Amino acid sequence: MIICDVYDTSRAQRDSEADLDEERLINRSAPPESNSDFLVIKLIGRIVISVVKQCWALSGAMFITICVFYWIFGGISAFILLCFSAAGIFYRAGDKMLYYPEIPQNSRIFVQAPNTINLPFENLYIKSLDSTKLHAYFLPQPQPLQCPTILFFHGNAGNIGHRLPNIKGLYKNLKANLLIVEYRGYGLSEGNPSESGLYKDAQAALNYLFTRQDVDHTRIFVFGRSLGGSVAIDLASRACNIDKIACLIVENSFTSIPDMAFQILPWKGLKYIPLWLNKNKFLSKKKVTSVRCPTIFVSGLSDQLVPPTMMLDLYTHCGSERKLLLQIPNGDHNGTWTKPGYYAQLERSIQDVCSDRLLHQEQIMTLLSVQTV
Repeated sequence: MIICDVYDTSRAQRDSEADLDEERLINRSAPPESNSDFLVIKLIGRIVISVVKQCWALSGAMFITICVFYWIFGGISAFILLCFSAAGIFYRAGDKMLYYPEIPQNSRIFVQAPNTINLPFENLYIKSLDSTKLHAYFLPQPQPLQCPTILFFHGNAGNIGHRLPNIKGLYKNLKANLLIVEYRGYGLSEGNPSESGLYKDAQAALNYLFTRQDVDHTRIFVFGRSLGGSVAIDLASRACNIDKIACLIVENSFTSIPDMAFQILPWKGLKYIPLWLNKNKFLSKKKVTSVRCPTIFVSGLSDQLVPPTMMLDLYTHCGSERKLLLQIPNGDHNGTWTKPGYYAQLERSIQDVCSDRLLHQEQIMTLLSVQTV
């Protein structure tokens, strides 16, 4: 339930993109033991503060209720009620520990536009499957119908403006159109983030691309980083999308939220928490077995937040017959895309996993053209 991709706007302008999740969660100057202790203390403190701020009146009422139950019925009833209350708080705290739409400050107010870094764009508002209004940018190539289109899903903090340096790299190097969408509750989008809500937003974004006549519907690539990787895997695993996605690209993502919770807080007791008690699950390891489209797993081997072994696990369990694991030796969680040769390796990987599929599509189109004539 705990994972954070945090971006700093000023650093994005100076250093291409921020990597604050490791700066905020991990004190690099301290030894590993200090890092772990500091991380645990900070996360526990965040939970306590969040609960106090969000549930002050409710907590007070529950405390009084527990005292009354103890006085009337005895300790066992009060203990059961206390466990029930603790489970409810744990369930509610899941959103607070996973979604960070207000980090950095003003992320819900100001979203940098692509034209500030000399990129053409359309400012869009797309309705999700439940009519929640989503903010998005579409960046077309000069001849968009002749290019692939990348549907980009970002991590769990900031907004789409914080990803523009990376988007520029994809736009310039892969020669692709890009659609980048802010999840509900992020940036200028309406609503509040939730696992089911993010899945609806992703499906709505894919559906939107199929309404555009300036997009090649046979070459839609879905790209997800970190939390976005889990969203992308869910989208590609759905039976209704089997023939809609030409390539899935997952970068530095995780097997599930419960797995990440245990990774960051390695307490044995976490293993015994029932799965249903986790409000956000994002069971990517289970869903990736249903993925059939060509798939690339981009893994930064210096990722200090999501263990690279999780990416290897996703690759191993992926159900696609055409899959590839691209490992970047010095790539960290948010900065893998900044490493030398990243775009060239990514482009080559896409060509490798998609060549047969695209060739087959071209042959079909040729046959159709001949039959039409």
